[in-house]
Amino acid sequence: MNDQEIFNLSDAIWGYAETGFTEVKSAKALEDVMRNNDFTVTVGIADMPTAFVAEYGSGRPVISFLAEYDALFGMNQTADCTEFHPITTAEDTGHGCGHELLGAGAAAAAILYKEYLQKTGRSGTVRLYGCPAEESGSGKVYLARGGYFADTDAALTWHPGLFNQVCTASSQSCISMFFKFHGVSSHAAGAPHLGRSALDGCELMNVGVNYLREHMEDSDRVHYAYTNAGGKAPNVVQSEATLKYFIRSKDNPTCLKLMDRVINCAKGAALMTGTTVDVLFDEGLSNTVNNFTLEKLFRDVFLSQPKPEFTQGELAYAQSFKDTYGVDAMIHDLDPLIQNKDEVIENIRKSPLCTIFVDKTCSDQVRMGSTDVGDVSWVVPTATINTACFAYGAGGHSWQWVAQGKSSIAHKAELYAAEILCEAAVRLNEHPEILQAARAEFDKRMDGQKYECLIPDDVKPHVSDL
Repeated sequence: MNDQEIFNLSDAIWGYAETGFTEVKSAKALEDVMRNNDFTVTVGIADMPTAFVAEYGSGRPVISFLAEYDALFGMNQTADCTEFHPITTAEDTGHGCGHELLGAGAAAAAILYKEYLQKTGRSGTVRLYGCPAEESGSGKVYLARGGYFADTDAALTWHPGLFNQVCTASSQSCISMFFKFHGVSSHAAGAPHLGRSALDGCELMNVGVNYLREHMEDSDRVHYAYTNAGGKAPNVVQSEATLKYFIRSKDNPTCLKLMDRVINCAKGAALMTGTTVDVLFDEGLSNTVNNFTLEKLFRDVFLSQPKPEFTQGELAYAQSFKDTYGVDAMIHDLDPLIQNKDEVIENIRKSPLCTIFVDKTCSDQVRMGSTDVGDVSWVVPTATINTACFAYGAGGHSWQWVAQGKSSIAHKAELYAAEILCEAAVRLNEHPEILQAARAEFDKRMDGQKYECLIPDDVKPHVSDL
């Protein structure tokens, strides 16, 4: 594998900074690299022009790696700059979650594993799935709904982060919906009795949902934003107003029940205000089904693989970003699942970035937050790792992550992730009993349940303009 090709790839995607379902240049860059490395590439899968699958080899096991490459709005930032400094000539987008590294690192893992299959002549198929719109759009959900993971034996993935660790614990199911209220406009002073305020409908819905919070489960979360507050004129009764809601819970069934309760709040608000409301489904993500077998495999690989080494210049670079944020909150909020907590705290205080393996206890507890990797985990045994791509301090969706996204530290970390992912795939190939155990655990956890996508069949991949 050509390391520089991977660095150039992630740097190019960093520069494109394309958001969900618009990642035309980013997807093509990944597709070109995979073709150049002997993969057969199929583009535009699952009704998504920026989704693809790159495949090499034949027979079992079928090992899949997941690539993301979408950026975020509001994350425009100059590279390597230790203060917030947007690029004035660029769109207001940027890779504040490190997906430029994620996509390139996953591609590198697939290429490394392909080279292993070539060298050994062993049976096996490797796939890289190009998964658009993780931040907004849920690309993997449409892939899972379309059956693209049905014949896969294991899905291995990673995410850039602050630690070198195996991810464990579940994520929340999440449903995203728009509530579009329709009223009647009128002069707010001269004829208020003729008006029916759509904005009042939105506000009363929010009041109802906020009272609902007292009677939700601890693992539930509901949050909202006004995407249309009805205009800028106070003397006009607002005839149109729209809310976007995220509704989260510990699993799909309880999330659907909570969704119904939120919808009832909207209906009640419309009834009280004499308005009507359209309920429009946007996204749906499933909770994560853990696989401790794969998590323990990743742990063994981490313990056997050498960690990246950094120059004094790289450590000084990382320190300059660590100084922009501080680490007290990070230490206070350390994951209770960490086993070597004292070692981790010492590393956070003394080092500008993570230089150790963070050892965690496997757990099924529900973590706040959602990912479309969850839908993949309902179809095939799935596991995720992190590698330390950024300095201690600021977390994801920050300008600091954008600024560090093209650094040599980030490049070393994406290759480190690729090596961990590839070695895990090699061990699955050479030790089929591990793969069998992962499947047996998956079947036990599913307990006869079948994957049911939260997104209705008539909802296609889309960029919402509400």
